[in-house]
Amino acid sequence: MAYALLALLLAILALTQWRAARNEAQAEAAYPAEGQFLEIDGLRVHYVIEGTGPDLVLIHGASGNTRDFTFRMVAELADHYRVIVFDRPGLGYSDPITRRGGSLREQALLLQRAAAQLNAPRPLVMGQSYGGSVALAWASYAPQTLSGLTLVAAASNPWSTGLGTYYSVLSSWWGQRFVIPLLTAFVQTRMVNDTIDEVFLPDATPQGYHRYIGAGLTLRRGAMRANALQRAALLNDILAQVPLYGEIELPVEIIHGNADTTVPLSIHSEPLSRQIEGAVLTELEGIGHMPHHAALPQVIDAIHRTAARAGLN
Repeated sequence: MAYALLALLLAILALTQWRAARNEAQAEAAYPAEGQFLEIDGLRVHYVIEGTGPDLVLIHGASGNTRDFTFRMVAELADHYRVIVFDRPGLGYSDPITRRGGSLREQALLLQRAAAQLNAPRPLVMGQSYGGSVALAWASYAPQTLSGLTLVAAASNPWSTGLGTYYSVLSSWWGQRFVIPLLTAFVQTRMVNDTIDEVFLPDATPQGYHRYIGAGLTLRRGAMRANALQRAALLNDILAQVPLYGEIELPVEIIHGNADTTVPLSIHSEPLSRQIEGAVLTELEGIGHMPHHAALPQVIDAIHRTAARAGLN
C-alpha cells in the first residue's frame, strides 16, 4: 500500500512539472520578449526603448512586466522622452538577482547600472506600486544617478497588517517547491484575469488589457517564486530605507488614488509627501491602484512636472 501511494505521489509530481513546463513554453511562445537584453554581472536584463528626449525609466509593480507600460503608456510618452522600460529582476524576461529574489536596494542598483549601460546616467525615474518602492530605493541609495522621481501608488511606508496567506504560503520552503508548480500547472487564465480585475477596482480593467498582458508569463514558476520572495521581504526593505527619505533632494511628484485599497494613500503617499522636502502629492478622487491606466493623463502630467522641475523639458 505504501509503495502504491508513493508511486501515485511521484506520478502527480511528474505530471505537475510536465504541465508547468508545457504551460510556460506556451506562454513564452505567445508572449515573447518585447525588447532587447543587456548583461550586468552575468544577469540578463530585458528592456524596451522607445522615443527621443530626456531619459525616463519606468519600473513596474508586483507580478508585472514591460507589457503593463507598453500597453498604452509608452506610446503616450515617446514623443517627449526616451522611454526605457525594464523587467524587474526575476520577472518578465529578466534574471533574478539571487535565489531570495533581490531586495529593493539590489534591484534599484541593478536597474541603475542597466540604465547607465544604455547611456542614461541620470534619468527621470517613475515607479508604480512595488516599482515605486524600487524607485525610492534608487533615490535613497544612489541619489546622484537620477534627475527626478515620479511615484504612482507607491508602497513607501510600513504597515501593520500581515503578509497574508497567499504570499506566506508561496514564499515558504514548501510553497516554493510544491504549491507554485501546482499553480503554474493548473491555474486557468480566467482566474488570473479575475485577480487583475480586483487590482483595478473600483476602476474597470482597460479593454484588451487581459489579452495583452499575458497571464501565462505571470504564472511561470520562476516569476512566481521571485515575486513571492520580493513581496515577503518588502516590509523589512521599506523599514530600512524610510530613514533615508529625508536625505532625498530631488524633484519628487507623488500621485495616488484615494480609492486605492491595495496600497492605501493614507499609509503611504500622505506621510511620504512630508518625509521628502519639496515633494508634491496629487490625490486622485475615486481612483484605485492603477492610475497609470485609469488616470493616464494625470500621471503623464506628473511626469512632465518632474521633468520641468529637473530642468529637462
